[in-house]
Amino acid sequence: MEQETGNIRREMEQWEEQYLSPYASFSGKTRGRQWEEEACDIRPAFQRDRDRILHCKAFRRLKHKTQVFLTPVGDHYRTRLTHTLEVSQIARTVAKALRLNEDLTEAISLGHDLGHAPFGHAGERALDEISVCGFAHYEQSVRVVELLEKQGEGLNLTWEVRDGIRNHRTSGKPGTLEGKIVRLADKIAYINHDIDDAIRGEIIKEREIPKEYRDILGYTTRERLNTLIHDVIFQSLGKDDICMSREVEKAMGDVRAFMFRNVYTNPKAKSQEEKAENLLKWLFTYYKEHTEAMPELYQKLLDRMRETNPADEALDMVVCDYISGMTDQYATDKFKKLYIPYAWSG
Repeated sequence: MEQETGNIRREMEQWEEQYLSPYASFSGKTRGRQWEEEACDIRPAFQRDRDRILHCKAFRRLKHKTQVFLTPVGDHYRTRLTHTLEVSQIARTVAKALRLNEDLTEAISLGHDLGHAPFGHAGERALDEISVCGFAHYEQSVRVVELLEKQGEGLNLTWEVRDGIRNHRTSGKPGTLEGKIVRLADKIAYINHDIDDAIRGEIIKEREIPKEYRDILGYTTRERLNTLIHDVIFQSLGKDDICMSREVEKAMGDVRAFMFRNVYTNPKAKSQEEKAENLLKWLFTYYKEHTEAMPELYQKLLDRMRETNPADEALDMVVCDYISGMTDQYATDKFKKLYIPYAWSG
C-alpha cells in the first residue's frame, strides 16, 4: 500500500507536464520552500500549499475583516473572506482555460490578503502612517505565511506561492503566469463586487456608471465579469503572458477610477473610517508602551526581531504583526477594554 500511494504525487506531476501549457508552472519543478522537507506522497507541492493556507488561522479570520464597507448592516455585503473566494473563482477559471497550474493559482488567491489589517484599507493606512517601518498588506501577507502562522514557525510555502502573494498588487511583477492571473483577478473581483455592494447600499445606481464603459463591459455585474474573464482568456491564449485588450483594459481602468470618485471616497461609505484609523493608532501606541500585554507569541517574536533589527523597528514590526492580525470586532473590543470606562462591581 505504501508503494502504491508513493506514486500518486509523481503521477500527478507527470500529468501536469503532459497536459498543462508549456508556459505553466509545474509542481515537480518548483523553486523550493523556505527550508527542505519531505514531499507529500499524495499531493503535489502547490496543492499542499493551498491546503496549508486554507487551514491556517489567518485565513479563518478573514471572515470578520472589512472588505470596503465598515460594519455594514446586512448579511450580503462582502467581507475580506468572500472577496478572497471570488478572486479564487475568477483566477481558477482563467487558469483552467489557459491550461496553467490551477493549484498554484488557487494557493496564491487564497493567500493574497492574509495580512490585511482590520477595517480594510483604512486600517492599512493607519498602520502605515504610525509605524516607522510602514505597513503594506501584501508584504504582511508574506510575513504571515513565512513567520507568523503555526506559532511563529510559518507555513513553509513554495517560492512560487510567496512570490504571487507579494506581487498581487497593481504595481507588482509576479514571476509566474499564475501569479499574473491572480493580480488581474483581484482587480476584476473587487471592482465588480464593490459595484454590487455599492448599489445594494444605495451609494450609486447602475445607471450612474457612465454608458461608454457599460457599452464595452456590460450592463450588469454578471455581464461585466463575463466580458472581463473572456477577454483575459482569449487575449492570453498561446502566449507567455497574461493580457487584456486595450479597449477592455481601459474601460476597466475607467470604471475603477469611477469607483474611487463615487464609492471609495464617498462620505456615506467611509463615514466611520477616521474612527477606525484612530482606534488602531491608539491600540498601536498602547501596545508599544505595554508589550507585556501582547500574547506570549509576540513577546517571543519581539526578542527574535531585536536580534537582527534596530530596537525601534523591531518593536513597530511586532506591534503591527499583532494588530494587523486582529479582526474588526476583536480590535474594537480591545479598544473598549483599554480605553472605555465600565461599571465597577465588587
